[in-house]
Amino acid sequence: MRRITSRFVLLIATAAVLPLVVYGVVSVTSLRRGTDSSVRQGNLNVAKQAAEQVGMYMQHNTRVLQSVGSQIGAIGLTPWQQERVLKNQVLDVPEFREITLFNNALQPIATSAVGATKLQVPEQALKHPERPYVAPLRVDDDLLPTTNIAVRLTRSQEDAGWIVGEISLESLWKMVDTILVGQHGYALIVSEDGHLIAHGNPDEKRNVAAAEQSRESEELQYARAYRDGRPPDSYVENGVEMLPAAALIADDIAPPWLVIVEQPMTEAMATAKRLETQLIVAIVLALLGTIVLGYLWGKTFIQRIFALTRVTRSIAEGQMDARVELKGADEIRELGDAFNSMADRLVELQENIRKQERQVMFGRIAAGLVHDLSHPIQNIGNSCKLILKMWEDAEYRDTFRRMVEREMQVVKRVLEDLQNIAKPIPLEKFPIELNRTVGEAVEAMQGLAETAGITLKTELAPEPLYIEADLFALGRVYRNLVVNAIQATAPGGLVVAAVEGHGDRVQVRVYDTGCGIPPDRLQAIFEDFVTTKRRGLGLGLAISRKIVEQLGGRISVASEVGKGTTFVIDFPRTSARPMAQAAG
Repeated sequence: MRRITSRFVLLIATAAVLPLVVYGVVSVTSLRRGTDSSVRQGNLNVAKQAAEQVGMYMQHNTRVLQSVGSQIGAIGLTPWQQERVLKNQVLDVPEFREITLFNNALQPIATSAVGATKLQVPEQALKHPERPYVAPLRVDDDLLPTTNIAVRLTRSQEDAGWIVGEISLESLWKMVDTILVGQHGYALIVSEDGHLIAHGNPDEKRNVAAAEQSRESEELQYARAYRDGRPPDSYVENGVEMLPAAALIADDIAPPWLVIVEQPMTEAMATAKRLETQLIVAIVLALLGTIVLGYLWGKTFIQRIFALTRVTRSIAEGQMDARVELKGADEIRELGDAFNSMADRLVELQENIRKQERQVMFGRIAAGLVHDLSHPIQNIGNSCKLILKMWEDAEYRDTFRRMVEREMQVVKRVLEDLQNIAKPIPLEKFPIELNRTVGEAVEAMQGLAETAGITLKTELAPEPLYIEADLFALGRVYRNLVVNAIQATAPGGLVVAAVEGHGDRVQVRVYDTGCGIPPDRLQAIFEDFVTTKRRGLGLGLAISRKIVEQLGGRISVASEVGKGTTFVIDFPRTSARPMAQAAG
Protein backbone atom coordinates (compact mmCIF):
# COMPACT_ATOMS: atom_id res chain seq x y z
CA MET A 1 0.00 0.00 0.00
CA ARG A 2 2.72 2.41 0.96
CA ARG A 3 4.66 1.77 -2.21
CA ILE A 4 1.63 2.42 -4.43
CA THR A 5 0.72 5.55 -2.48
CA SER A 6 4.29 6.81 -2.63
CA ARG A 7 4.42 6.24 -6.36
CA PHE A 8 1.09 7.97 -6.80
CA VAL A 9 2.32 10.96 -4.79
CA LEU A 10 5.53 10.93 -6.82
CA LEU A 11 3.43 10.97 -10.00
CA ILE A 12 1.51 13.99 -8.71
CA ALA A 13 4.76 15.66 -7.72
CA THR A 14 6.21 15.05 -11.15
CA ALA A 15 3.11 16.21 -13.02
CA ALA A 16 1.98 19.13 -10.84
CA VAL A 17 4.51 19.92 -8.15
CA LEU A 18 7.64 19.83 -10.31
CA PRO A 19 6.52 22.78 -12.49
CA LEU A 20 5.73 24.70 -9.31
CA VAL A 21 9.17 23.92 -7.92
CA VAL A 22 10.82 24.96 -11.18
CA TYR A 23 8.77 28.15 -11.17
CA GLY A 24 9.79 28.82 -7.56
CA VAL A 25 13.48 28.28 -8.30
CA VAL A 26 13.34 30.52 -11.37
CA SER A 27 11.38 33.17 -9.45
CA VAL A 28 13.74 33.17 -6.47
CA THR A 29 16.78 33.27 -8.76
CA SER A 30 15.30 36.10 -10.81
CA LEU A 31 14.35 37.97 -7.64
CA ARG A 32 17.88 37.65 -6.29
CA ARG A 33 19.48 38.78 -9.52
CA GLY A 34 17.00 41.57 -10.05
CA THR A 35 17.28 42.87 -6.50
CA ASP A 36 21.07 42.63 -6.55
CA SER A 37 21.23 44.55 -9.83
CA SER A 38 18.68 47.13 -8.62
CA VAL A 39 20.45 47.71 -5.29
CA ARG A 40 23.86 47.98 -6.95
CA GLN A 41 22.52 50.40 -9.54
CA GLY A 42 20.83 52.49 -6.82
CA ASN A 43 24.01 52.66 -4.76
CA LEU A 44 25.98 53.50 -7.91
CA ASN A 45 23.61 56.39 -8.59
CA VAL A 46 24.16 57.63 -5.04
CA ALA A 47 27.93 57.36 -5.55
CA LYS A 48 27.70 59.32 -8.82
CA GLN A 49 25.61 62.04 -7.21
CA ALA A 50 28.04 62.25 -4.30
CA ALA A 51 30.97 62.40 -6.72
CA GLU A 52 29.23 65.18 -8.59
CA GLN A 53 28.67 67.15 -5.35
CA VAL A 54 32.27 66.65 -4.22
CA GLY A 55 33.50 67.63 -7.67
CA MET A 56 31.39 70.80 -7.63
CA TYR A 57 32.74 71.63 -4.15
CA MET A 58 36.37 71.21 -5.15
CA GLN A 59 35.72 72.84 -8.52
CA HIS A 60 34.31 75.89 -6.77
CA ASN A 61 37.34 76.27 -4.50
CA THR A 62 39.72 75.75 -7.39
CA ARG A 63 37.96 78.35 -9.50
CA VAL A 64 38.10 80.79 -6.59
CA LEU A 65 41.90 80.48 -6.62
CA GLN A 66 41.98 80.84 -10.40
CA SER A 67 39.76 83.88 -10.19
CA VAL A 68 41.95 85.53 -7.51
CA GLY A 69 45.09 84.82 -9.49
CA SER A 70 43.58 86.18 -12.70
CA GLN A 71 42.32 89.28 -10.87
CA ILE A 72 45.73 90.04 -9.38
CA GLY A 73 47.55 89.54 -12.65
CA ALA A 74 45.07 91.50 -14.77
CA ILE A 75 45.03 94.69 -12.67
CA GLY A 76 48.78 94.86 -12.16
CA LEU A 77 48.68 95.59 -8.45
CA THR A 78 51.63 96.28 -6.27
CA PRO A 79 52.76 93.57 -3.82
CA TRP A 80 51.10 95.40 -0.94
CA GLN A 81 47.81 95.54 -2.87
CA GLN A 82 48.13 91.88 -3.89
CA GLU A 83 48.47 90.82 -0.24
CA ARG A 84 45.42 92.93 0.63
CA VAL A 85 43.38 91.17 -2.06
CA LEU A 86 44.53 87.77 -0.80
CA LYS A 87 43.66 88.62 2.82
CA ASN A 88 40.24 89.93 1.82
CA GLN A 89 39.61 86.73 -0.11
CA VAL A 90 40.50 84.61 2.94
CA LEU A 91 38.09 86.65 4.99
CA ASP A 92 35.32 86.30 2.40
CA VAL A 93 35.73 82.53 1.84
CA PRO A 94 35.85 80.71 5.21
CA GLU A 95 37.22 77.47 3.64
CA PHE A 96 40.57 79.16 2.84
CA ARG A 97 43.10 79.37 5.65
CA GLU A 98 45.87 80.97 3.56
CA ILE A 99 46.51 81.97 -0.03
CA THR A 100 50.01 82.63 -1.40
CA LEU A 101 51.08 83.86 -4.84
CA PHE A 102 54.33 82.55 -6.32
CA ASN A 103 56.29 83.85 -9.30
CA ASN A 104 57.58 81.77 -12.14
CA ALA A 105 60.70 81.01 -10.08
CA LEU A 106 58.48 79.54 -7.34
CA GLN A 107 59.27 82.41 -4.98
CA PRO A 108 56.40 83.83 -2.85
CA ILE A 109 55.50 87.35 -3.92
CA ALA A 110 52.29 87.86 -1.95
CA THR A 111 50.52 86.02 0.87
CA SER A 112 47.50 86.39 3.13
CA ALA A 113 49.47 84.99 6.07
CA VAL A 114 50.73 87.17 8.86
CA GLY A 115 54.43 86.97 8.48
CA ALA A 116 56.22 84.51 6.21
CA THR A 117 54.12 81.96 4.37
CA LYS A 118 54.34 78.26 5.14
CA LEU A 119 53.02 77.28 1.72
CA GLN A 120 55.05 76.25 -1.28
CA VAL A 121 54.44 74.86 -4.74
CA PRO A 122 54.34 71.03 -4.48
CA GLU A 123 56.70 69.09 -6.70
CA GLN A 124 53.79 66.88 -7.86
CA ALA A 125 52.05 69.99 -9.22
CA LEU A 126 55.06 70.79 -11.40
CA LYS A 127 54.75 67.43 -13.17
CA HIS A 128 51.25 68.23 -14.47
CA PRO A 129 50.94 72.04 -14.56
CA GLU A 130 48.05 71.89 -16.99
CA ARG A 131 45.55 70.92 -14.24
CA PRO A 132 45.05 71.91 -10.60
CA TYR A 133 46.83 69.81 -8.01
CA VAL A 134 45.31 68.84 -4.66
CA ALA A 135 47.88 67.79 -2.07
CA PRO A 136 47.35 64.78 0.24
CA LEU A 137 45.06 65.35 3.19
CA ARG A 138 46.53 66.36 6.53
CA VAL A 139 45.04 67.17 9.90
CA ASP A 140 45.62 70.55 11.51
CA ASP A 141 46.05 71.34 15.18
CA ASP A 142 42.27 71.41 15.64
CA LEU A 143 42.02 67.88 14.18
CA LEU A 144 40.28 69.18 11.10
CA PRO A 145 41.10 67.98 7.59
CA THR A 146 43.21 70.39 5.55
CA THR A 147 44.82 70.28 2.11
CA ASN A 148 46.60 72.55 -0.35
CA ILE A 149 45.43 73.39 -3.86
CA ALA A 150 48.00 74.57 -6.41
CA VAL A 151 46.86 76.26 -9.65
CA ARG A 152 49.07 77.36 -12.55
CA LEU A 153 48.33 80.98 -13.54
CA THR A 154 48.86 82.48 -16.99
CA ARG A 155 48.75 85.95 -18.46
CA SER A 156 48.17 86.95 -21.98
CA GLN A 157 51.89 87.55 -22.64
CA GLU A 158 53.85 85.76 -19.94
CA ASP A 159 53.46 83.27 -17.17
CA ALA A 160 52.46 84.69 -13.84
CA GLY A 161 53.56 81.68 -11.74
CA TRP A 162 51.43 79.76 -9.22
CA ILE A 163 48.78 80.43 -6.66
CA VAL A 164 48.55 78.02 -3.72
CA GLY A 165 45.74 77.97 -1.20
CA GLU A 166 45.42 76.12 2.10
CA ILE A 167 41.79 74.96 2.37
CA SER A 168 39.85 73.39 5.19
CA LEU A 169 37.78 70.34 4.19
CA GLU A 170 35.48 70.54 7.19
CA SER A 171 32.56 71.41 4.90
CA LEU A 172 33.48 68.43 2.73
CA TRP A 173 33.32 66.18 5.78
CA LYS A 174 29.93 67.55 6.73
CA MET A 175 28.69 67.01 3.19
CA VAL A 176 29.91 63.38 3.25
CA ASP A 177 28.16 62.89 6.60
CA THR A 178 24.84 63.72 4.95
CA ILE A 179 25.23 60.92 2.39
CA LEU A 180 23.55 57.89 3.97
CA VAL A 181 22.58 54.62 2.32
CA GLY A 182 19.94 52.87 4.37
CA GLN A 183 20.51 52.76 8.12
CA HIS A 184 24.13 51.62 8.15
CA GLY A 185 25.52 52.62 4.77
CA TYR A 186 28.08 55.43 4.41
CA ALA A 187 30.05 57.31 1.78
CA LEU A 188 33.80 57.83 1.73
CA ILE A 189 36.33 59.63 -0.45
CA VAL A 190 39.71 58.17 -1.44
CA SER A 191 42.44 60.32 -2.99
CA GLU A 192 44.30 59.45 -6.14
CA ASP A 193 47.30 58.19 -4.18
CA GLY A 194 45.14 55.87 -2.03
CA HIS A 195 44.57 57.98 1.08
CA LEU A 196 41.25 58.22 2.87
CA ILE A 197 40.03 61.83 2.74
CA ALA A 198 36.58 61.62 4.30
CA HIS A 199 34.32 58.95 5.74
CA GLY A 200 30.69 59.14 6.80
CA ASN A 201 31.16 56.48 9.50
CA PRO A 202 32.01 58.26 12.80
CA ASP A 203 34.42 55.51 13.82
CA GLU A 204 36.33 55.75 10.57
CA LYS A 205 36.23 59.56 10.70
CA ARG A 206 38.20 59.49 13.94
CA ASN A 207 40.79 57.28 12.29
CA VAL A 208 41.09 59.70 9.38
CA ALA A 209 41.43 62.68 11.73
CA ALA A 210 44.06 60.87 13.77
CA ALA A 211 45.93 59.85 10.59
CA GLU A 212 45.65 56.18 11.60
CA GLN A 213 44.29 54.85 8.33
CA SER A 214 45.74 51.64 6.98
CA ARG A 215 46.51 51.17 3.32
CA GLU A 216 45.61 47.49 3.80
CA SER A 217 42.01 48.17 4.78
CA GLU A 218 39.39 46.51 2.62
CA GLU A 219 38.04 49.92 1.51
CA LEU A 220 41.41 51.17 0.24
CA GLN A 221 42.10 47.79 -1.41
CA TYR A 222 38.76 48.09 -3.16
CA ALA A 223 39.70 51.62 -4.28
CA ARG A 224 42.98 50.38 -5.80
CA ALA A 225 41.19 47.47 -7.47
CA TYR A 226 38.58 49.86 -8.87
CA ARG A 227 41.26 52.11 -10.39
CA ASP A 228 42.90 48.98 -11.88
CA GLY A 229 39.57 48.04 -13.50
CA ARG A 230 38.89 44.83 -11.48
CA PRO A 231 36.77 45.78 -8.48
CA PRO A 232 35.25 42.89 -6.46
CA ASP A 233 31.50 42.55 -6.06
CA SER A 234 31.82 42.83 -2.28
CA TYR A 235 34.33 42.86 0.55
CA VAL A 236 34.33 42.12 4.27
CA GLU A 237 35.03 45.02 6.60
CA ASN A 238 35.26 44.31 10.36
CA GLY A 239 33.51 40.98 9.89
CA VAL A 240 30.60 42.49 7.93
CA GLU A 241 30.10 41.84 4.23
CA MET A 242 29.77 45.16 2.45
CA LEU A 243 28.15 45.97 -0.91
CA PRO A 244 30.24 48.76 -2.55
CA ALA A 245 29.61 51.18 -5.42
CA ALA A 246 32.15 53.72 -6.65
CA ALA A 247 32.34 56.73 -8.97
CA LEU A 248 35.29 58.91 -10.02
CA ILE A 249 35.20 62.71 -9.90
CA ALA A 250 35.59 63.18 -13.64
CA ASP A 251 36.40 66.88 -14.03
CA ASP A 252 39.47 68.65 -15.37
CA ILE A 253 39.40 71.20 -12.55
CA ALA A 254 38.40 68.96 -9.63
CA PRO A 255 40.88 66.32 -8.34
CA PRO A 256 40.45 62.69 -9.56
CA TRP A 257 39.18 61.42 -6.24
CA LEU A 258 37.10 58.26 -5.87
CA VAL A 259 33.78 58.37 -4.07
CA ILE A 260 32.75 55.00 -2.59
CA VAL A 261 29.33 54.19 -1.19
CA GLU A 262 29.26 51.06 1.00
CA GLN A 263 26.31 49.32 2.63
CA PRO A 264 26.07 46.08 4.66
CA MET A 265 24.98 43.26 2.39
CA THR A 266 22.33 42.10 4.87
CA GLU A 267 20.74 45.54 4.89
CA ALA A 268 21.04 46.02 1.14
CA MET A 269 19.37 42.70 0.46
CA ALA A 270 16.94 42.84 3.38
CA THR A 271 13.94 43.61 1.17
CA ALA A 272 14.96 40.93 -1.30
CA LYS A 273 15.44 38.43 1.53
CA ARG A 274 12.04 39.29 2.95
CA LEU A 275 10.36 38.90 -0.44
CA GLU A 276 12.35 35.74 -1.08
CA THR A 277 11.27 34.29 2.26
CA GLN A 278 7.64 35.14 1.56
CA LEU A 279 7.91 33.58 -1.90
CA ILE A 280 9.56 30.43 -0.55
CA VAL A 281 6.95 30.11 2.20
CA ALA A 282 4.17 30.52 -0.36
CA ILE A 283 5.76 27.91 -2.65
CA VAL A 284 6.33 25.47 0.23
CA LEU A 285 2.74 25.88 1.43
CA ALA A 286 1.52 25.34 -2.12
CA LEU A 287 3.70 22.25 -2.43
CA LEU A 288 2.52 20.83 0.88
CA GLY A 289 -1.10 21.56 -0.02
CA THR A 290 -0.70 19.90 -3.40
CA ILE A 291 1.03 16.85 -1.90
CA VAL A 292 -1.49 16.48 0.94
CA LEU A 293 -4.48 16.88 -1.36
CA GLY A 294 -2.88 14.55 -3.89
CA TYR A 295 -2.16 11.99 -1.18
CA LEU A 296 -5.70 12.12 0.21
CA TRP A 297 -7.28 11.98 -3.22
CA GLY A 298 -4.89 9.28 -4.37
CA LYS A 299 -5.53 7.25 -1.22
CA THR A 300 -9.29 7.32 -1.77
CA PHE A 301 -8.73 6.53 -5.42
CA ILE A 302 -6.57 3.47 -4.84
CA GLN A 303 -8.50 2.15 -1.83
CA ARG A 304 -10.49 0.05 -4.24
CA ILE A 305 -7.27 -1.38 -5.64
CA PHE A 306 -6.19 -2.19 -2.08
CA ALA A 307 -9.55 -3.90 -1.47
CA LEU A 308 -9.00 -5.97 -4.60
CA THR A 309 -5.50 -6.87 -3.37
CA ARG A 310 -6.81 -7.98 0.03
CA VAL A 311 -9.42 -10.23 -1.55
CA THR A 312 -6.77 -11.68 -3.87
CA ARG A 313 -4.60 -12.53 -0.87
CA SER A 314 -7.57 -14.07 0.93
CA ILE A 315 -8.30 -16.32 -2.02
CA ALA A 316 -4.61 -17.22 -2.24
CA GLU A 317 -4.79 -18.25 1.44
CA GLY A 318 -7.70 -20.56 0.70
CA GLN A 319 -10.68 -18.35 1.59
CA MET A 320 -12.53 -19.11 -1.61
CA ASP A 321 -15.72 -17.35 -0.47
CA ALA A 322 -14.03 -13.91 -0.30
CA ARG A 323 -15.37 -11.34 -2.79
CA VAL A 324 -14.66 -7.68 -3.48
CA GLU A 325 -17.31 -4.96 -3.35
CA LEU A 326 -16.36 -1.84 -5.31
CA LYS A 327 -18.32 1.34 -5.89
CA GLY A 328 -18.31 3.55 -8.92
CA ALA A 329 -18.80 2.99 -12.62
CA ASP A 330 -15.26 3.05 -13.98
CA GLU A 331 -12.74 0.48 -15.16
CA ILE A 332 -11.78 -0.51 -11.59
CA ARG A 333 -15.39 -1.46 -10.88
CA GLU A 334 -15.40 -3.55 -14.05
CA LEU A 335 -12.12 -5.15 -12.91
CA GLY A 336 -13.71 -6.00 -9.54
CA ASP A 337 -16.75 -7.59 -11.20
CA ALA A 338 -14.47 -9.58 -13.49
CA PHE A 339 -12.45 -10.69 -10.49
CA ASN A 340 -15.56 -11.88 -8.64
CA SER A 341 -16.66 -13.82 -11.73
CA MET A 342 -13.19 -15.34 -11.97
CA ALA A 343 -13.33 -16.33 -8.27
CA ASP A 344 -16.72 -17.98 -8.75
CA ARG A 345 -15.42 -19.86 -11.75
CA LEU A 346 -12.26 -20.78 -9.82
CA VAL A 347 -14.37 -22.30 -7.04
CA GLU A 348 -16.26 -24.39 -9.60
CA LEU A 349 -13.06 -25.52 -11.26
CA GLN A 350 -11.46 -26.30 -7.91
CA GLU A 351 -14.42 -28.44 -6.89
CA ASN A 352 -14.33 -30.26 -10.22
CA ILE A 353 -10.61 -30.86 -9.82
CA ARG A 354 -11.14 -32.21 -6.32
CA LYS A 355 -13.79 -34.58 -7.59
CA GLN A 356 -11.51 -35.71 -10.41
CA GLU A 357 -8.55 -36.08 -8.05
CA ARG A 358 -10.64 -38.16 -5.64
CA GLN A 359 -11.85 -40.32 -8.51
CA VAL A 360 -8.31 -40.75 -9.82
CA MET A 361 -6.96 -41.48 -6.35
CA PHE A 362 -9.68 -43.99 -5.58
CA GLY A 363 -9.15 -45.55 -8.98
CA ARG A 364 -5.42 -45.87 -8.41
CA ILE A 365 -5.95 -47.23 -4.90
CA ALA A 366 -8.48 -49.69 -6.22
CA ALA A 367 -6.20 -50.75 -9.08
CA GLY A 368 -3.25 -51.08 -6.71
CA LEU A 369 -5.25 -53.05 -4.19
CA VAL A 370 -6.59 -55.31 -6.89
CA HIS A 371 -3.09 -55.87 -8.20
CA ASP A 372 -1.36 -56.28 -4.85
CA LEU A 373 -4.07 -58.35 -3.16
CA SER A 374 -5.24 -60.43 -6.07
CA HIS A 375 -2.07 -62.50 -6.22
CA PRO A 376 -1.94 -63.49 -2.51
CA ILE A 377 -5.72 -64.02 -2.40
CA GLN A 378 -5.57 -66.12 -5.50
CA ASN A 379 -2.74 -68.17 -4.02
CA ILE A 380 -4.70 -68.67 -0.83
CA GLY A 381 -7.83 -69.61 -2.82
CA ASN A 382 -5.99 -72.13 -4.98
CA SER A 383 -4.32 -73.60 -1.95
CA CYS A 384 -7.70 -73.90 -0.19
CA LYS A 385 -9.04 -75.86 -3.15
CA LEU A 386 -6.08 -78.21 -3.03
CA ILE A 387 -6.29 -78.68 0.74
CA LEU A 388 -9.74 -80.19 0.24
CA LYS A 389 -8.16 -82.89 -1.83
CA MET A 390 -4.88 -83.26 0.02
CA TRP A 391 -5.96 -82.60 3.60
CA GLU A 392 -4.49 -85.94 4.69
CA ASP A 393 -1.04 -85.03 3.30
CA ALA A 394 0.94 -83.70 6.32
CA GLU A 395 3.72 -82.24 4.16
CA TYR A 396 1.25 -80.29 2.04
CA ARG A 397 -0.56 -78.98 5.11
CA ASP A 398 2.73 -77.57 6.33
CA THR A 399 3.37 -75.98 2.93
CA PHE A 400 -0.18 -74.61 2.96
CA ARG A 401 0.38 -73.05 6.40
CA ARG A 402 3.64 -71.32 5.32
CA MET A 403 2.06 -70.06 2.10
CA VAL A 404 -0.97 -68.63 3.93
CA GLU A 405 1.25 -66.90 6.50
CA ARG A 406 3.47 -65.44 3.77
CA GLU A 407 0.59 -64.17 1.68
CA MET A 408 -1.19 -62.80 4.72
CA GLN A 409 1.96 -60.84 5.57
CA VAL A 410 1.81 -59.30 2.08
CA VAL A 411 -1.86 -58.35 2.62
CA LYS A 412 -1.01 -56.96 6.06
CA ARG A 413 1.88 -54.89 4.64
CA VAL A 414 -0.39 -53.35 1.99
CA LEU A 415 -2.97 -52.44 4.61
CA GLU A 416 -0.27 -50.95 6.88
CA ASP A 417 0.97 -48.77 4.03
CA LEU A 418 -2.53 -47.42 3.53
CA GLN A 419 -2.84 -46.78 7.26
CA ASN A 420 0.59 -45.11 7.67
CA ILE A 421 0.10 -42.72 4.75
CA ALA A 422 -2.88 -41.18 6.55
CA LYS A 423 -1.28 -40.61 9.96
CA PRO A 424 2.24 -40.19 11.44
CA ILE A 425 4.15 -43.40 11.99
CA PRO A 426 4.88 -43.92 15.73
CA LEU A 427 8.65 -44.02 16.17
CA GLU A 428 10.96 -44.59 19.12
CA LYS A 429 14.45 -43.08 18.83
CA PHE A 430 17.55 -44.80 20.14
CA PRO A 431 21.24 -44.41 19.29
CA ILE A 432 22.07 -46.81 16.47
CA GLU A 433 25.22 -47.44 14.44
CA LEU A 434 24.71 -46.92 10.69
CA ASN A 435 27.38 -49.30 9.40
CA ARG A 436 25.73 -52.24 11.17
CA THR A 437 22.13 -51.36 10.23
CA VAL A 438 22.99 -50.85 6.58
CA GLY A 439 25.07 -54.05 6.50
CA GLU A 440 22.24 -56.10 8.01
CA ALA A 441 19.68 -54.67 5.58
CA VAL A 442 21.90 -55.44 2.57
CA GLU A 443 22.60 -58.96 3.85
CA ALA A 444 18.88 -59.63 4.16
CA MET A 445 18.34 -58.48 0.56
CA GLN A 446 21.13 -60.57 -0.99
CA GLY A 447 18.74 -63.40 -1.90
CA LEU A 448 16.47 -61.03 -3.84
CA ALA A 449 19.50 -59.50 -5.59
CA GLU A 450 20.85 -62.95 -6.61
CA THR A 451 17.45 -63.98 -7.96
CA ALA A 452 17.38 -60.79 -10.08
CA GLY A 453 20.98 -61.31 -11.23
CA ILE A 454 22.13 -58.06 -9.54
CA THR A 455 25.37 -57.44 -7.62
CA LEU A 456 24.48 -55.88 -4.24
CA LYS A 457 27.27 -54.62 -1.99
CA THR A 458 28.04 -52.12 0.74
CA GLU A 459 30.63 -49.33 1.15
CA LEU A 460 30.83 -48.70 4.89
CA ALA A 461 32.53 -45.85 6.73
CA PRO A 462 35.96 -46.59 8.32
CA GLU A 463 34.65 -45.51 11.74
CA PRO A 464 31.38 -46.08 13.62
CA LEU A 465 28.72 -43.44 12.88
CA TYR A 466 25.81 -43.02 15.27
CA ILE A 467 22.41 -41.34 14.84
CA GLU A 468 19.17 -41.13 16.86
CA ALA A 469 16.62 -43.32 14.98
CA ASP A 470 14.03 -46.11 15.08
CA LEU A 471 15.75 -49.30 13.98
CA PHE A 472 12.64 -50.98 12.51
CA ALA A 473 11.48 -47.82 10.65
CA LEU A 474 14.98 -47.12 9.30
CA GLY A 475 15.27 -50.72 8.09
CA ARG A 476 12.00 -50.25 6.23
CA VAL A 477 13.51 -47.20 4.46
CA TYR A 478 16.59 -49.23 3.51
CA ARG A 479 14.40 -52.06 2.13
CA ASN A 480 12.29 -49.66 0.05
CA LEU A 481 15.35 -47.99 -1.48
CA VAL A 482 17.23 -51.25 -2.14
CA VAL A 483 14.16 -53.03 -3.56
CA ASN A 484 13.48 -50.04 -5.86
CA ALA A 485 17.12 -50.05 -7.00
CA ILE A 486 17.06 -53.82 -7.70
CA GLN A 487 13.79 -53.53 -9.61
CA ALA A 488 15.12 -50.61 -11.71
CA THR A 489 18.40 -52.36 -12.59
CA ALA A 490 18.80 -54.89 -15.38
CA PRO A 491 20.50 -58.25 -14.74
CA GLY A 492 24.26 -57.84 -14.45
CA GLY A 493 23.89 -54.36 -12.92
CA LEU A 494 25.18 -53.00 -9.63
CA VAL A 495 23.43 -51.67 -6.50
CA VAL A 496 25.51 -50.11 -3.70
CA ALA A 497 24.56 -48.93 -0.21
CA ALA A 498 27.27 -46.56 1.11
CA VAL A 499 27.75 -44.93 4.54
CA GLU A 500 29.73 -41.66 4.85
CA GLY A 501 30.49 -39.12 7.58
CA HIS A 502 30.68 -35.35 6.91
CA GLY A 503 31.44 -33.43 10.09
CA ASP A 504 28.32 -33.29 12.24
CA ARG A 505 26.24 -34.98 9.52
CA VAL A 506 26.12 -38.55 8.23
CA GLN A 507 24.80 -39.84 4.92
CA VAL A 508 23.50 -43.13 3.54
CA ARG A 509 23.67 -43.29 -0.25
CA VAL A 510 21.88 -45.99 -2.27
CA TYR A 511 22.80 -45.84 -5.95
CA ASP A 512 22.37 -48.18 -8.89
CA THR A 513 23.28 -48.55 -12.54
CA GLY A 514 19.67 -48.91 -13.60
CA CYS A 515 17.48 -47.18 -16.16
CA GLY A 516 17.16 -43.88 -14.26
CA ILE A 517 14.13 -41.60 -13.78
CA PRO A 518 12.99 -39.01 -16.34
CA PRO A 519 13.50 -35.38 -15.14
CA ASP A 520 9.80 -34.55 -15.49
CA ARG A 521 8.92 -37.28 -12.95
CA LEU A 522 11.88 -36.89 -10.61
CA GLN A 523 10.36 -34.16 -8.41
CA ALA A 524 7.10 -36.07 -7.83
CA ILE A 525 8.40 -39.51 -6.83
CA PHE A 526 8.09 -38.75 -3.09
CA GLU A 527 4.40 -37.87 -3.37
CA ASP A 528 1.62 -40.25 -2.39
CA PHE A 529 0.44 -42.75 -5.00
CA VAL A 530 3.22 -41.80 -7.44
CA THR A 531 5.20 -44.69 -8.86
CA THR A 532 7.39 -45.39 -11.87
CA LYS A 533 6.55 -49.10 -11.75
CA ARG A 534 3.81 -50.95 -13.58
CA ARG A 535 2.40 -52.28 -10.30
CA GLY A 536 2.11 -51.10 -6.70
CA LEU A 537 0.37 -48.23 -4.90
CA GLY A 538 3.31 -45.86 -5.08
CA LEU A 539 3.50 -45.43 -1.32
CA GLY A 540 7.01 -46.77 -0.63
CA LEU A 541 8.98 -43.54 -1.25
CA ALA A 542 6.24 -41.36 0.29
CA ILE A 543 6.40 -43.42 3.50
CA SER A 544 10.21 -43.44 3.38
CA ARG A 545 10.33 -39.62 3.19
CA LYS A 546 7.86 -39.33 6.08
CA ILE A 547 10.00 -41.66 8.23
CA VAL A 548 13.24 -39.80 7.41
CA GLU A 549 11.69 -36.41 8.20
CA GLN A 550 10.25 -37.73 11.48
CA LEU A 551 13.78 -38.81 12.40
CA GLY A 552 15.10 -35.26 11.74
CA GLY A 553 16.78 -36.10 8.45
CA ARG A 554 16.49 -35.23 4.77
CA ILE A 555 16.13 -37.40 1.68
CA SER A 556 16.99 -36.35 -1.85
CA VAL A 557 17.39 -37.99 -5.24
CA ALA A 558 19.48 -37.46 -8.36
CA SER A 559 19.06 -39.47 -11.54
CA GLU A 560 20.14 -39.63 -15.14
CA VAL A 561 18.24 -41.66 -17.67
CA GLY A 562 20.23 -44.66 -18.81
CA LYS A 563 22.95 -44.27 -16.15
CA GLY A 564 21.26 -44.79 -12.81
CA THR A 565 19.74 -43.17 -9.74
CA THR A 566 21.19 -42.09 -6.39
CA PHE A 567 19.14 -41.62 -3.21
CA VAL A 568 20.83 -39.72 -0.34
CA ILE A 569 19.60 -39.85 3.27
CA ASP A 570 21.18 -37.19 5.51
CA PHE A 571 20.95 -37.36 9.34
CA PRO A 572 22.44 -35.27 12.15
CA ARG A 573 25.27 -37.07 13.91
CA THR A 574 24.92 -37.87 17.63
CA SER A 575 27.45 -38.40 20.39
CA ALA A 576 25.12 -40.79 22.27
CA ARG A 577 25.86 -44.49 22.27
CA PRO A 578 23.64 -47.61 22.59
CA MET A 579 22.97 -48.64 26.18
CA ALA A 580 25.04 -51.81 25.87
CA GLN A 581 28.13 -49.86 24.81
CA ALA A 582 27.53 -47.17 27.40
CA ALA A 583 27.31 -49.82 30.16
CA GLY A 584 30.47 -51.54 28.93
